[in-house]
Amino acid sequence: MKACKYWIVPGLFFLVASILNVTGKVWNPVLAETVKPALMPLLALTAVCAAGGVERKEIRILVLALLLGCVGDTFLIFDGFLPFVFGMVAFLSGHVCYMCLFGGKSWKGFTWKTWVPAIVAMAALTAVLIIAIGVNGAMLVPMCVYGFALMMLIFSALAGAVRFKTCAWWTILCGAVLFTFSDACIALGTFGHDFAGRNVVIMVTYLAAQSLLAAGAINLAKNA
Repeated sequence: MKACKYWIVPGLFFLVASILNVTGKVWNPVLAETVKPALMPLLALTAVCAAGGVERKEIRILVLALLLGCVGDTFLIFDGFLPFVFGMVAFLSGHVCYMCLFGGKSWKGFTWKTWVPAIVAMAALTAVLIIAIGVNGAMLVPMCVYGFALMMLIFSALAGAVRFKTCAWWTILCGAVLFTFSDACIALGTFGHDFAGRNVVIMVTYLAAQSLLAAGAINLAKNA
């Protein structure tokens, strides 16, 4: 159990880096972008320490998802179409990791009678989100794929919350919803619907989302 205390040090570094990034969005954009690539590695280190020596594949998948988030964060520092696409691919890969991590538990035992309406509902929600944001042009198909992955992540978390009714699953669900909200704010700006304080909102909800997903995954791994 002593190992569990070791998360405090990297956790403090993650907190400081997060504060610098968020406040930098307002007062010092260069500082914000300089700190940004360090955020997810620090959270991954915090998660490994918080796991208290738990040697499970769930922790390895979580670390991979967070490091893919770091890759996405780094690409999104740069302007342009290609960095945006590469960043989206990195985050999409991270979402697949999360779905493998959470869906493997929450989907267990599902039959086609559950899957068909679930997929239809998630596809419909994706379409509503895409239409509301006004996605068009070359990014329409990639954004539909990415949006569907986010909806399936929410479905994975919701299924676990409904089936198991534990704090870990509700934490994961909150993280999945916040991640979707954060990415929706990015898409709003990308497709011409900017609003005051958008960059701060994006980072606050993104950091909260990744932290909640990590906390939930660690809880599941410890209690498996």
